[in-house]
Amino acid sequence: MAVIKLFLISFILTSLIISAVYNIPTNRRRHPIPTYRRRTSLFIPNNAPGPYNATFAYLISGAGGDTMRLKRLLLAVYHPANVYLIHLDAAAPAAEQREMGRFVAGQGVFSEVGNVWVVGKPNVVTYRGPTMVAATLQAMAALLRAGRRWDWFINLSASDYPLITQDDLIHAFSDVPKDLNFVQHTSRLGWKLNKRGKPIIIDPALYSANKSEIWWVIKQRALPTAFKLYTGSAWTILSRSFAEFVIMGWDNLPRTLLLYYTNFVSSPEGYFQTILCNSDHWKNTTINHDLHYISWDVPPKQHPRSLGLKDYRKMVLSNRPFARKFKKNDPVLNRIDRELLKRGSRQFSWGGWCSKDDGGNKCSELYGENYGVLRVGGGSRRLRILLRKLVRTRNFGKRQCK
Repeated sequence: MAVIKLFLISFILTSLIISAVYNIPTNRRRHPIPTYRRRTSLFIPNNAPGPYNATFAYLISGAGGDTMRLKRLLLAVYHPANVYLIHLDAAAPAAEQREMGRFVAGQGVFSEVGNVWVVGKPNVVTYRGPTMVAATLQAMAALLRAGRRWDWFINLSASDYPLITQDDLIHAFSDVPKDLNFVQHTSRLGWKLNKRGKPIIIDPALYSANKSEIWWVIKQRALPTAFKLYTGSAWTILSRSFAEFVIMGWDNLPRTLLLYYTNFVSSPEGYFQTILCNSDHWKNTTINHDLHYISWDVPPKQHPRSLGLKDYRKMVLSNRPFARKFKKNDPVLNRIDRELLKRGSRQFSWGGWCSKDDGGNKCSELYGENYGVLRVGGGSRRLRILLRKLVRTRNFGKRQCK
């Protein structure tokens, strides 16, 4: 009888998460994909071929109290060639939701280019719960529907920050094969087999508007035999083709694994890894790296240490384009702005699209005649060194799905 009850609970919760992701109607209050006003940008026509050889779609997520960090991060990673979706947890105060919306609507460049959106009906997201995966999949679907070209999907949190400009990121990725997926992964789960693979959890955010911790079910389950489990970092850079496969794919693997990971502890650290490495089509597109600089705590290395000025040199020498995590307004962020991004307070990171020919160092407005122009700096050179190392033929096969 207990097994039957457990099965019914798992089935109901799984139905809810699939409904949230794939927009299937249910009787409960839904948080649908944000409705976009289909418009042609005053600057860049929808679906028009662009002059940039690499473009990105960003999901930037935050919780209550993160509005200032979200604003700063958005300005730091903004570029008119990319698209951006901001998700502020539904548990955040309504005043913060309105503030974030006013900030995006009040930026003249955002309005002119038309490539920044805020999720109008956000989800409650539970730490270590499957609602994090659901929110990511929902964002992927929304960004695919947005009518803009992009090549890679990047998820960032409010505690992340870039270490290079977007011009440098675009330049460094310009000759990278578009089907590559940068996902840190391993099948050597170690202690995670018993602590994450076998336990069954319930995420209350799947059915409750009130935020709370995940619930642990007493009974455990056997490890799967139909597929092999992989784990790794929750922060990824995924190709558009893989995003389309996950959302609209011909294979049932993404949906099967979504059912499984609905009751899995820390599912964001395994869902995409397990899809990639169990697919014959996609496993040869994986690069075992998340392109983030992270300083972990002592074993078991579950929590990233907050970065500061003493970590600055190591961050730069890592050649990675992103780092986490940072405390709000930590002094190291000012140094990154000044020395790496060349941005002032409330300005964009340095780039060709917002720079004048007179050599002015302000980056606060759009110069349409400069669209397609890259101002490449040291960040591109550093990242190219890392990318060449990761995709070298003799190293590529050794780093895939082991």
